[in-house]
Amino acid sequence: MDTHLSSVLAAELATWPGRAAIAVVAPGGVVGRAGVDEAYRWASVTKVLTALTVVHAARTGMLDLDEPAGPKGSTLRILLAHASGLSMDEDRVLAPPGTRRIYSNRGIELAAELLEARAGQPFATVLSATVLDPLGMGGCHLEGSPAHGMVGPVGDLARLASELLAPRVLDPGLVAAVTSPTLPALGGVLPGFGGQRPNDWGLGIELRGHKHPHWTAPEASPTTFGHFGQSGAFLWVDPVAGVACVAAGAEPFGPWAAEAWPRLASRVLDAVAPSGIAGVAP
Repeated sequence: MDTHLSSVLAAELATWPGRAAIAVVAPGGVVGRAGVDEAYRWASVTKVLTALTVVHAARTGMLDLDEPAGPKGSTLRILLAHASGLSMDEDRVLAPPGTRRIYSNRGIELAAELLEARAGQPFATVLSATVLDPLGMGGCHLEGSPAHGMVGPVGDLARLASELLAPRVLDPGLVAAVTSPTLPALGGVLPGFGGQRPNDWGLGIELRGHKHPHWTAPEASPTTFGHFGQSGAFLWVDPVAGVACVAAGAEPFGPWAAEAWPRLASRVLDAVAPSGIAGVAP
């Protein structure tokens, strides 16, 4: 554990409202942490886990990413890429599939429901068998929606980030599949940060690209990917810098986070990327 980095995290955390915890991950594992780690709501960071589970099922032949799903003209791939045209939480269609990036909890839920029906098991059971149990994420569980229902400690979020940064348990092809641009060049609104063109996504995972404003560091690699939640949780991975950062807390996302998170990310990149700090197991 790097004491300087942990002190940087603690100093940033002291400016945040409410209880929270942060962890920074390098290829070897966790390199710094701060805060009170307890069970927090991950909100939309849940979508990362759901996408990994659904795409894994597609790679094993249980599903087909290009099979019809959701509104007429949409597919499973389009649902996961927030391009089905579905509204946030309803089956109301706001645009033809494949034409706009419209962030939709409902689209992710439909993808999970399709897998649940095909597997003949509750989605939470498939999620645990596919991702949570293999990665040792025993402290978290799904409460309700597969779009935003995960609850767990930052330690488990760090295990997920570590795997996304340097896959050891999951198939690297699975990680590549969810983090590759899907329907690139579509414009749309990035919740909390306004209209973006393009507003690129992978499958259930946001791709930073050259978006501005954004919740990661301004100097982050365009290959940076991740997700944040309205609960105040986030996960980002910068493959070029070789570092990832996760956080969760009791204070919901708001203007404070739009200011604090990019500043934190810049300080993490400054502290970790040049030094190549060796990590420890999450």
